[in-house]
Amino acid sequence: MNITRHNLALLASLSALLEEKNVTKAAARLGLSQPALSSQLATLREIFGDPLLTTSISGKGMVLTPRGAHLRVPLRQALQALEDVVSNEPVFDPHSAQRIFSLGANDNASAIMAPRLVQFVRDNEMSGIRFSFRVIDPNKLAEQLENGELDVALVSKDRLSQAPQKLLFEEEFRMAQRKDHPRGTQPPTLEEYARLEHVIVSGSGGGYRGVIDDILKEKNISRHVGVSVQYYSLVPLILQTTDLVCTLPARFLERYSDLLVSTPLPFDAKYFSLYATWHERFDKDPGHIWLRAQLALCAFD
Repeated sequence: MNITRHNLALLASLSALLEEKNVTKAAARLGLSQPALSSQLATLREIFGDPLLTTSISGKGMVLTPRGAHLRVPLRQALQALEDVVSNEPVFDPHSAQRIFSLGANDNASAIMAPRLVQFVRDNEMSGIRFSFRVIDPNKLAEQLENGELDVALVSKDRLSQAPQKLLFEEEFRMAQRKDHPRGTQPPTLEEYARLEHVIVSGSGGGYRGVIDDILKEKNISRHVGVSVQYYSLVPLILQTTDLVCTLPARFLERYSDLLVSTPLPFDAKYFSLYATWHERFDKDPGHIWLRAQLALCAFD
C-alpha cells in the first residue's frame, strides 16, 4: 500500500476508531459527524483490504480484527511522533550547537565584525559555533542568500532592497591622508578637495565613481580619481607612500589612526551605513535570529 496516496486525516480517523472501538465516540473525539466517519471507515477498509473493526456480538461497540489490533499501537505512536515534530518549535542553544555561519562581506565589514564575533563565542565557550567570512559576488548574492550558501550579507542599504535588512550602524565619512602630507592637516576647502587626487574603493573592481561623486555632481563639482582598488585594506598602504587622499568611513580610519590623518569633509555627505541582509525564508530560524542579534551587539560594541 502506497500511503502517500491517501489523506493523512484518514489515518487520524483510523487511530481514533481503533482506540474508541465505537464510531459515535470516535466521531465526537474527532469533531466529525457519525455518517462522515462511517464513510471514512468504509474508505479505510477498502484501502487496507480488511474490515479493521467488526460489530461486537454483544452489540456494544466494535471489536478489532487482527489487522486492526496490529495497527492500533504503532499508528498511535506514529501520529504522536508526527504531532511532536509539527508542534515543537526548533530551538537553538549556542553553547551546545554545532553550526557554521557563512557571512558575505567586504574586507572592511569583515574587519569590523569578525574579531568581535569570534571573541564573543570564545569568551562564552560556544566552541561549536564557527564563522566563515566570504567576499561578496554581487552577481550571485541573491542566489547565495536564497539557497543558504550565505546566511547573512553585510551590505549597504541599496543592495538587495527587497530582502529583509537590519541596520547595524551609521557613521560619517572623513578624508584620509598620510601624516606628513604637504597640504598640512587642516580640513580641505571644497575647491582643494576637488583638486586633490583620490583613491576610490570599488566593490566590483575598476569603478571610478561612487556615492561621493554623486554628491559632488549635485554641486556641479567633480574630483580626480586616480586609483581604484577593490579592497579597503589596500588604501592605507597607498596613502602612506603617496600624496593621494581617500574618503572613507570613520570607523575604518580609527584602525589606522597611528598612520593616517583624517579630517572632516568640506560638504555634507551621506552617512556610511552597514546593514545585515538575509533571505526571508530564514526569518524564523532560531540560529539565524541568534546570529543577527549578535551582529547587532558587535556593531555597537
